[in-house]
Amino acid sequence: MEEKKEFKKEIGLLNATSLVAGSMIGSGIFIVTSIMARDIGGAGWILLAWILTGFLTLAAALSYGELAGMMPTAGGQYVYIQRAYGKMMSFLYGWTVFAVVQTGVIAAVAVAFAKYTAVFFPVLSESLIEIGSFKIQYQQLLAIVSIVVLTFINNRGVKTGKNLQFVFTAAKIFALFALIVFGLYVGLQSNTLSENFTNMWSASHVTVKDGIKTTEVLTGFAIIGMLGFTIINSLFSSDAWNNITFIAGEIKEPQKNIPKSLILGTLIVTIVYLLANLAYFALLPLNGNHMSSDLMEQGIKFANEDRIGASAASVIFGNAGVFIMAALIMVSTFGCNSGLILAGGRLFYAMSKDGLFFKSAGELNKNNVPEKALWLQCIWASVLCLSGKYGDLLTYATFANLLFYILTIYGIFILRKKEPDTPRPYKALGYPVVPSIYIILVALICIDLLIYDTSNTGLGLLIVLLGIPIFNYMQKKAA
Repeated sequence: MEEKKEFKKEIGLLNATSLVAGSMIGSGIFIVTSIMARDIGGAGWILLAWILTGFLTLAAALSYGELAGMMPTAGGQYVYIQRAYGKMMSFLYGWTVFAVVQTGVIAAVAVAFAKYTAVFFPVLSESLIEIGSFKIQYQQLLAIVSIVVLTFINNRGVKTGKNLQFVFTAAKIFALFALIVFGLYVGLQSNTLSENFTNMWSASHVTVKDGIKTTEVLTGFAIIGMLGFTIINSLFSSDAWNNITFIAGEIKEPQKNIPKSLILGTLIVTIVYLLANLAYFALLPLNGNHMSSDLMEQGIKFANEDRIGASAASVIFGNAGVFIMAALIMVSTFGCNSGLILAGGRLFYAMSKDGLFFKSAGELNKNNVPEKALWLQCIWASVLCLSGKYGDLLTYATFANLLFYILTIYGIFILRKKEPDTPRPYKALGYPVVPSIYIILVALICIDLLIYDTSNTGLGLLIVLLGIPIFNYMQKKAA
């Protein structure tokens, strides 16, 4: 008789927390503050967006803890949605995660890793193939190689994957703290921080086209609208915290350790992100010169290619700062993708077990990991690397993700009514107030995004809805 394969419970609280934090910290924190500064202007509004992001992320993590305790099985959020809403809604979530969310983020993070590797090896920025507007650069091929390597490593067993994740998470948090400490030490010796906070609540939207800068002063509801629009940047930088729920079947005492790791991981990242932004404000002027080639003079708003992290590092370490920051982002993105790849395969495994994904994805290899699910994820993420559309995919994915976060957290209310006697080792802190505030605020952000960025968010919604005919076809085929 063939031995039945099942997941091994290899992951304790420390490794679970490192997976939460490591999956969250990619390249976003080193880039998006520059975009946010152009969107809304004042230092106070930028920090408010990051604080709101931290609150929303923590509120969601506190709420997910209850669902994780109730359903400590592989698949996580997919399983929670199915329990509250049924198979079709859970399929729409899994379909969206496979089509753009997990694979799109893996592709974008891999390309970011390759772009910063190109700082050391400029040849990677050269094109291998160019056909009209379509081109394939060497860095896209390196991005694919990095995904293949990490998929291979994660196929060797969850123990190998968790150890790699822990090493990279520890390295990037240590490096980020070094950037913060040195940044504040150097920055506080100047008046830059106080100058940036002099008119911290003045709001403006800046655009630069063909070298011409246009500034629009924001007042009243226009400020709130722009805050809701630009917060998508910080929310993307803080996303992927829910990946820990996908691997619940491999976590020791998941009823206790998943809620704890969600809270600890999101709290650590929230604090690090706020301190990193303070370091940026201490080192660089907010309103720089868009025509300057000097990194200090460009300031936060006009950082070269939005690489505010590199500009900050150059103030601290001089010319070497660009290479130091490139190395840090390489470590950060490589470690981030390790966690994303490890977790994603488990969700597709759970879908396969329900007959909603390729049958082969529901098999475990000799190392008790869903090898074929991981390789399917690898193949599609690699295709997205070649597409050159990963930047757009992130916009679609983040909006779609917010919709499913709302649904999942509202599922707590549904399940409390539908299954009042189901054991809940952990109950959502602040229920029903905290989950309700989250649902209301994120719903308002989604409405705001539909108004301010209709095309991208509309496409995100379309990708979700495309799953309906696919689900109906699969159900008819199975009947």
